Amino acid sequence: MNRIEQVFKNKNSKVLNVYCTAGYPKLDSTLEVMQALQESGADLIELGMPYSDPLADGPVIQHSGSIALSNGMTIATLFKQLKDFRKTVTVPVILMGYMNPVMQYGFEKFCSDAAAVGIDGLILPDLPQYEFETEYGAIIKKYGLDFIFLVTPETSEKRVKELDALSTGFLYAVSSSSTTGNDKDFGAVETYLQRLKNLQLNNPVLVGFGIKDKQTFESASKHSNGAIIGSAFVKALENSSDIKADTKKFIANVLA
Repeated sequence: MNRIEQVFKNKNSKVLNVYCTAGYPKLDSTLEVMQALQESGADLIELGMPYSDPLADGPVIQHSGSIALSNGMTIATLFKQLKDFRKTVTVPVILMGYMNPVMQYGFEKFCSDAAAVGIDGLILPDLPQYEFETEYGAIIKKYGLDFIFLVTPETSEKRVKELDALSTGFLYAVSSSSTTGNDKDFGAVETYLQRLKNLQLNNPVLVGFGIKDKQTFESASKHSNGAIIGSAFVKALENSSDIKADTKKFIANVLA
Protein backbone atom coordinates (compact mmCIF):
# COMPACT_ATOMS: atom_id res chain seq x y z
CA MET A 1 0.00 0.00 0.00
CA ASN A 2 1.45 3.36 -1.00
CA ARG A 3 1.49 6.51 1.12
CA ILE A 4 -1.60 8.10 -0.45
CA GLU A 5 -3.67 4.92 -0.06
CA GLN A 6 -2.52 4.70 3.54
CA VAL A 7 -3.84 8.20 4.30
CA PHE A 8 -7.33 7.33 3.04
CA LYS A 9 -7.26 3.94 4.76
CA ASN A 10 -6.52 5.61 8.09
CA LYS A 11 -8.90 8.52 7.57
CA ASN A 12 -11.73 8.71 5.07
CA SER A 13 -13.17 12.08 6.00
CA LYS A 14 -11.79 15.59 6.57
CA VAL A 15 -8.52 14.74 4.83
CA LEU A 16 -6.57 17.98 4.51
CA ASN A 17 -4.33 18.49 1.50
CA VAL A 18 -2.44 21.81 1.49
CA TYR A 19 -0.86 23.41 -1.57
CA CYS A 20 2.37 25.36 -1.35
CA THR A 21 4.56 26.83 -4.09
CA ALA A 22 8.11 25.46 -4.36
CA GLY A 23 10.68 28.23 -3.84
CA TYR A 24 8.22 30.56 -2.07
CA PRO A 25 8.42 32.87 -0.20
CA LYS A 26 12.19 32.35 -0.60
CA LEU A 27 14.06 29.93 -2.85
CA ASP A 28 15.11 27.76 0.09
CA SER A 29 11.72 27.89 1.90
CA THR A 30 10.42 24.71 0.19
CA LEU A 31 11.42 22.13 2.81
CA GLU A 32 10.75 24.43 5.73
CA VAL A 33 7.17 24.97 4.54
CA MET A 34 6.64 21.23 3.95
CA GLN A 35 7.96 20.32 7.39
CA ALA A 36 5.78 23.01 8.99
CA LEU A 37 2.69 21.68 7.17
CA GLN A 38 3.38 18.14 8.34
CA GLU A 39 3.95 19.26 11.94
CA SER A 40 0.77 21.35 11.87
CA GLY A 41 -1.46 18.44 10.81
CA ALA A 42 -1.73 18.47 7.00
CA ASP A 43 -2.46 14.93 5.74
CA LEU A 44 -1.03 15.50 2.25
CA ILE A 45 1.10 18.18 0.62
CA GLU A 46 0.57 19.41 -2.92
CA LEU A 47 3.79 21.04 -4.02
CA GLY A 48 3.37 23.48 -6.88
CA MET A 49 6.09 23.77 -9.51
CA PRO A 50 5.98 27.42 -10.62
CA TYR A 51 5.31 28.13 -14.28
CA SER A 52 5.01 31.42 -16.15
CA ASP A 53 1.58 30.63 -17.65
CA PRO A 54 -0.45 28.65 -15.09
CA LEU A 55 -3.91 28.18 -16.58
CA ALA A 56 -5.82 27.02 -13.51
CA ASP A 57 -4.20 29.24 -10.92
CA GLY A 58 -5.76 32.39 -9.56
CA PRO A 59 -3.86 35.63 -8.86
CA VAL A 60 -2.46 34.60 -5.45
CA ILE A 61 -0.83 31.38 -6.67
CA GLN A 62 0.27 33.06 -9.93
CA HIS A 63 1.94 35.78 -7.89
CA SER A 64 3.71 33.22 -5.67
CA GLY A 65 4.85 31.40 -8.81
CA SER A 66 6.30 34.59 -10.29
CA ILE A 67 8.22 35.24 -7.08
CA ALA A 68 9.46 31.64 -6.96
CA LEU A 69 10.63 31.87 -10.58
CA SER A 70 12.44 35.13 -9.92
CA ASN A 71 13.96 33.48 -6.83
CA GLY A 72 15.48 30.98 -9.28
CA MET A 73 13.19 27.98 -8.82
CA THR A 74 13.33 25.37 -11.61
CA ILE A 75 12.40 21.69 -11.71
CA ALA A 76 16.10 20.75 -11.51
CA THR A 77 16.56 22.99 -8.46
CA LEU A 78 13.44 21.52 -6.88
CA PHE A 79 14.71 17.95 -7.22
CA LYS A 80 18.00 19.01 -5.61
CA GLN A 81 16.04 20.50 -2.70
CA LEU A 82 13.98 17.32 -2.39
CA LYS A 83 16.94 14.95 -2.50
CA ASP A 84 16.72 13.99 1.19
CA PHE A 85 13.28 15.30 2.10
CA ARG A 86 12.02 11.84 3.05
CA LYS A 87 14.33 11.90 6.08
CA THR A 88 11.98 14.44 7.67
CA VAL A 89 8.70 14.42 5.72
CA THR A 90 6.57 11.28 5.94
CA VAL A 91 3.23 12.54 4.56
CA PRO A 92 2.41 11.98 0.89
CA VAL A 93 3.68 14.69 -1.47
CA ILE A 94 2.16 15.35 -4.87
CA LEU A 95 3.81 17.54 -7.49
CA MET A 96 1.39 19.87 -9.24
CA GLY A 97 2.38 21.70 -12.38
CA TYR A 98 2.04 22.14 -16.11
CA MET A 99 3.22 20.10 -19.07
CA ASN A 100 5.46 22.71 -20.72
CA PRO A 101 8.27 22.81 -18.11
CA VAL A 102 7.92 19.07 -17.53
CA MET A 103 8.37 18.38 -21.26
CA GLN A 104 11.37 20.70 -21.37
CA TYR A 105 12.90 18.76 -18.49
CA GLY A 106 12.06 15.47 -20.24
CA PHE A 107 8.87 13.64 -19.27
CA GLU A 108 10.40 10.28 -18.42
CA LYS A 109 13.37 11.88 -16.64
CA PHE A 110 10.89 13.93 -14.62
CA CYS A 111 8.93 10.84 -13.53
CA SER A 112 12.12 8.95 -12.78
CA ASP A 113 13.61 11.79 -10.69
CA ALA A 114 10.31 12.40 -8.88
CA ALA A 115 10.06 8.74 -7.91
CA ALA A 116 13.74 8.61 -6.91
CA VAL A 117 13.38 11.42 -4.35
CA GLY A 118 10.15 9.97 -2.92
CA ILE A 119 7.31 11.87 -4.60
CA ASP A 120 3.99 10.01 -4.47
CA GLY A 121 1.91 11.42 -7.29
CA LEU A 122 1.37 14.04 -9.99
CA ILE A 123 -1.30 16.57 -10.91
CA LEU A 124 -0.81 18.01 -14.40
CA PRO A 125 -4.08 19.79 -15.27
CA ASP A 126 -3.14 20.36 -18.91
CA LEU A 127 -2.25 16.73 -19.69
CA PRO A 128 -5.28 15.61 -21.76
CA GLN A 129 -6.98 12.27 -21.14
CA TYR A 130 -6.18 10.96 -24.63
CA GLU A 131 -2.44 11.69 -24.35
CA PHE A 132 -2.43 10.19 -20.87
CA GLU A 133 -4.04 6.99 -22.16
CA THR A 134 -1.93 6.65 -25.29
CA GLU A 135 1.47 7.91 -24.19
CA TYR A 136 2.17 9.34 -20.75
CA GLY A 137 0.11 7.14 -18.42
CA ALA A 138 2.37 4.14 -19.00
CA ILE A 139 5.49 6.17 -18.11
CA ILE A 140 3.87 7.51 -14.93
CA LYS A 141 2.87 3.97 -13.96
CA LYS A 142 6.35 2.62 -14.74
CA TYR A 143 7.77 4.81 -11.96
CA GLY A 144 5.01 3.94 -9.48
CA LEU A 145 3.55 7.44 -9.33
CA ASP A 146 -0.14 8.13 -8.77
CA PHE A 147 -1.84 10.43 -11.25
CA ILE A 148 -4.75 12.59 -10.19
CA PHE A 149 -7.26 13.93 -12.71
CA LEU A 150 -9.47 16.97 -12.15
CA VAL A 151 -13.25 17.01 -12.67
CA THR A 152 -15.50 20.08 -12.61
CA PRO A 153 -19.27 20.63 -12.24
CA GLU A 154 -19.42 20.69 -16.05
CA THR A 155 -17.74 17.29 -16.50
CA SER A 156 -20.27 14.76 -17.82
CA GLU A 157 -21.08 11.66 -15.78
CA LYS A 158 -19.52 9.45 -18.45
CA ARG A 159 -16.30 11.43 -18.39
CA VAL A 160 -16.16 11.56 -14.58
CA LYS A 161 -16.30 7.75 -14.59
CA GLU A 162 -13.56 7.54 -17.24
CA LEU A 163 -11.29 9.93 -15.33
CA ASP A 164 -11.99 8.11 -12.08
CA ALA A 165 -10.99 4.83 -13.74
CA LEU A 166 -7.71 6.39 -14.95
CA SER A 167 -6.89 8.20 -11.68
CA THR A 168 -5.03 6.66 -8.79
CA GLY A 169 -4.65 8.20 -5.35
CA PHE A 170 -7.75 10.39 -5.41
CA LEU A 171 -9.95 12.41 -7.74
CA TYR A 172 -9.63 16.20 -7.61
CA ALA A 173 -13.11 17.76 -7.65
CA VAL A 174 -12.78 21.37 -8.76
CA SER A 175 -15.56 23.24 -6.97
CA SER A 176 -16.29 25.47 -9.98
CA SER A 177 -14.95 26.20 -13.42
CA SER A 178 -13.12 29.37 -12.45
CA THR A 179 -9.54 29.69 -11.22
CA THR A 180 -8.24 28.96 -7.75
CA GLY A 181 -8.83 31.34 -4.85
CA ASN A 182 -12.28 32.62 -5.78
CA ASP A 183 -15.16 32.73 -3.33
CA LYS A 184 -17.71 30.03 -3.92
CA ASP A 185 -21.44 29.66 -3.43
CA PHE A 186 -21.35 26.46 -1.42
CA GLY A 187 -24.97 25.47 -2.02
CA ALA A 188 -24.24 24.77 -5.69
CA VAL A 189 -20.98 23.06 -4.75
CA GLU A 190 -22.77 20.72 -2.33
CA THR A 191 -25.23 19.65 -5.03
CA TYR A 192 -22.32 18.85 -7.34
CA LEU A 193 -20.45 16.91 -4.64
CA GLN A 194 -23.58 14.93 -3.82
CA ARG A 195 -23.82 14.04 -7.52
CA LEU A 196 -20.23 12.76 -7.47
CA LYS A 197 -20.94 10.78 -4.31
CA ASN A 198 -23.92 9.10 -5.99
CA LEU A 199 -21.66 7.84 -8.80
CA GLN A 200 -19.88 5.53 -6.29
CA LEU A 201 -16.44 6.25 -7.66
CA ASN A 202 -13.36 4.06 -7.17
CA ASN A 203 -11.24 6.88 -5.78
CA PRO A 204 -11.62 9.09 -2.74
CA VAL A 205 -12.63 12.65 -3.70
CA LEU A 206 -10.88 15.81 -2.49
CA VAL A 207 -12.41 19.21 -3.24
CA GLY A 208 -10.31 22.16 -4.34
CA PHE A 209 -10.69 25.82 -5.44
CA GLY A 210 -12.23 28.23 -2.94
CA ILE A 211 -11.47 26.25 0.24
CA LYS A 212 -9.86 28.70 2.64
CA ASP A 213 -10.92 28.27 6.26
CA LYS A 214 -12.70 26.03 8.78
CA GLN A 215 -16.16 26.77 7.38
CA THR A 216 -15.36 26.03 3.72
CA PHE A 217 -13.21 23.01 4.70
CA GLU A 218 -16.07 21.51 6.70
CA SER A 219 -18.69 22.27 4.02
CA ALA A 220 -16.52 20.60 1.37
CA SER A 221 -15.76 17.63 3.62
CA LYS A 222 -19.45 16.99 4.28
CA HIS A 223 -19.92 15.40 0.86
CA SER A 224 -16.38 14.24 0.08
CA ASN A 225 -13.29 12.75 1.72
CA GLY A 226 -11.72 16.13 2.38
CA ALA A 227 -10.40 19.23 0.71
CA ILE A 228 -7.43 21.06 -0.75
CA ILE A 229 -6.43 24.51 0.47
CA GLY A 230 -4.14 26.57 -1.77
CA SER A 231 -4.45 30.32 -2.24
CA ALA A 232 -5.40 31.08 1.38
CA PHE A 233 -2.32 29.29 2.72
CA VAL A 234 0.01 30.82 0.11
CA LYS A 235 -1.34 34.24 1.09
CA ALA A 236 -0.67 33.50 4.77
CA LEU A 237 3.02 33.01 3.93
CA GLU A 238 3.30 36.20 1.85
CA ASN A 239 5.08 38.38 4.38
CA SER A 240 5.94 35.63 6.83
CA SER A 241 8.96 36.10 9.05
CA ASP A 242 8.23 32.84 10.91
CA ILE A 243 7.04 30.13 8.53
CA LYS A 244 6.61 27.50 11.24
CA ALA A 245 4.47 29.72 13.50
CA ASP A 246 2.37 31.16 10.66
CA THR A 247 1.73 27.70 9.20
CA LYS A 248 0.76 26.32 12.59
CA LYS A 249 -1.65 29.19 13.17
CA PHE A 250 -3.24 28.87 9.72
CA ILE A 251 -3.77 25.07 9.94
CA ALA A 252 -4.97 25.27 13.55
CA ASN A 253 -7.72 27.69 12.43
CA VAL A 254 -8.82 25.30 9.66
CA LEU A 255 -8.85 22.23 11.90
CA ALA A 256 -10.13 24.00 15.03
